[in-house]
Amino acid sequence: MKLNRRHFLGSTVAIPVLGGTPASAMRSDAQPAARSTQPGPSAAQLAMEQQAPEYDDAERAHYFVSRPGSDFMVDAIKALGMDYIAINAGSSFRGLHESIVTYGGNTRPELITCQHEEQAVGIAHGYAKAAGKPMAVACHGTVGLQHAAMAVYNAWCDRVPVVLLAGNHFDGAHRLQYVAWMHSAQDPGAILRDFTKWDDQPASLTHFGESLVRAHRISCTVPMGPTLVVADSHLQEGTMGDAVPVVPPVQRVHHPQGEDGAVQAAAQMLANAEMPVIVVDLMARDQRGIDALVALAEALQAPVIDKLGRMNFPSRHYLNQSFNAGQVLGEADVILMLEVQDPWGTIFAVQDTPEPVATNKADPDVKVITIGMNEVYQKANYQDFQRFYASHLPIAADAQTTLTPLATAVRSALGRRRASSERDRRAERWKMASKERHRAAQDEAKRAWDASPVTIARLSSELWELIKDRDWVLASQSHFQSLWPQKLWDFSRYHHYMGGSGGAGLGYGGPAAIGIALANRPHGRIVVNIQGDGDFMVGPGALWTAAHHRIPLLTIVHNNGGYHQELMHLQKMALRRERGADGNARIGNMFDGPNIDYASIAKGIGVWAEGPVDNPSDLRASLRRALAVVAAGEPALIDLVSQPR
Repeated sequence: MKLNRRHFLGSTVAIPVLGGTPASAMRSDAQPAARSTQPGPSAAQLAMEQQAPEYDDAERAHYFVSRPGSDFMVDAIKALGMDYIAINAGSSFRGLHESIVTYGGNTRPELITCQHEEQAVGIAHGYAKAAGKPMAVACHGTVGLQHAAMAVYNAWCDRVPVVLLAGNHFDGAHRLQYVAWMHSAQDPGAILRDFTKWDDQPASLTHFGESLVRAHRISCTVPMGPTLVVADSHLQEGTMGDAVPVVPPVQRVHHPQGEDGAVQAAAQMLANAEMPVIVVDLMARDQRGIDALVALAEALQAPVIDKLGRMNFPSRHYLNQSFNAGQVLGEADVILMLEVQDPWGTIFAVQDTPEPVATNKADPDVKVITIGMNEVYQKANYQDFQRFYASHLPIAADAQTTLTPLATAVRSALGRRRASSERDRRAERWKMASKERHRAAQDEAKRAWDASPVTIARLSSELWELIKDRDWVLASQSHFQSLWPQKLWDFSRYHHYMGGSGGAGLGYGGPAAIGIALANRPHGRIVVNIQGDGDFMVGPGALWTAAHHRIPLLTIVHNNGGYHQELMHLQKMALRRERGADGNARIGNMFDGPNIDYASIAKGIGVWAEGPVDNPSDLRASLRRALAVVAAGEPALIDLVSQPR
């Protein structure tokens, strides 16, 4: 039988990749490899790796494909303007993969190479919040979708657009071996359907083009969220033939604004209030949302409580009373909630006891206005929708789009009132409270300044001094750092803060920060990720993606030695059962025996790193060195041995 390239590649002879370097040769302490007793490839075999194979006409007609379907899929992705597609390579989308890098030139979309599908979706999650548009993610069949599931759930809860593509061999006649069977499904979308907005499994290329544009539109329409389109492997690898599939026109969808009558009613309630309060969570999508909220708050001189689901309101604006929320809510007679995921939990406090007891944070007679998309977002199974709260004026609308007409209506209603003295008094009160809070935070940050492990207050202070005169981004949420960045830094622009994971799923922080840094790379911003150690260890391989693609990002591992929140939960259980909160709470929660060397992990995958840093006097110099690396366009990591919070 004539030896051809297909038979050669399918043989059992182990042949090294030409030009490759054996892993052992990359180690400085490697011993000489034992000489193989197997015969090496012949000259003819080696030549076949470098030369085009010869086929007769029958073989050529059977084997070669012109105008492959995956080329059209790439055209559809390009039409949507998606700059990147994150992948952990898989054979079920090998046709699409090849079309992206060859036919598409690996530009728009450019492949972002990942070590795990959860990391790929996490990168897309962070990127979408920072860039204001989605990127694509390709998943390998059933196993890829299962790996991706936690990150998809985070994006669902966080209302972030992600467009997923999944390879799948739908026709059993085209599943060539057992892996293709195990990694295929009749209904791949069912794996994620409880927490995706929409999914489809197209049966033709025309169907695929329409479904991809639809998925993109649905994903980007509020309430935003992940969508999935299955890219059938046979459609990818087969030919388009003489067909000319067409990508439908791509047009921006305008978000829904609150109904005029409801907006006018809300304006009257706010204008007539003695103490109006604004609570905001997943509201702002860009700087326009922040500016619109500032305009409304200043018109009312109403304090704002920012739950920090996004960067919604300037941290040093005198009306930002987030750290005075208990007193502010207790005095409110009208509360406006903007895209608040948990209105009930905003009004009530629940005591963590065997039989939970709820108490009012606000006056029982307080009137509540809600503006948001909660009512049009929910499904039945996963309980991310929180406890039901019957607000007095619920408005199903996009809060950011509704803010400007609401502010106009408020100013009109206020203009018909004779006196503005109460608003002037509120303004003076909040200005004094803001100054006092900032002064108190600076004083509090000095406590235990020289302590080791290092306090998060000192980290926040030292880091702020080094980045405050640059264009910067905090990619990580601050709740596990006791909100020290928000206490000390001046957050004023939308890109300064990207919020949290949404679903509180471990493994979000690193990948999302990489996506955020990728989106900010063209702007030359310094992106900082204060990374929990437990969250980091879910997928440390994500850092390799940052190194491989030269994505500048400063990661500071908040190395408090374990799951401190879970340790406190265990202590609480022991105290409730009168067993004493002794050392048993450490079991299963702490990362010791052995301790983890995060700097060595980072160095091992090509990232500049220092640590562990446990002397507070060394912190600023270490931060300077790391920031210099990031400014030069590379990722860097500091392992900081730190206080729990």
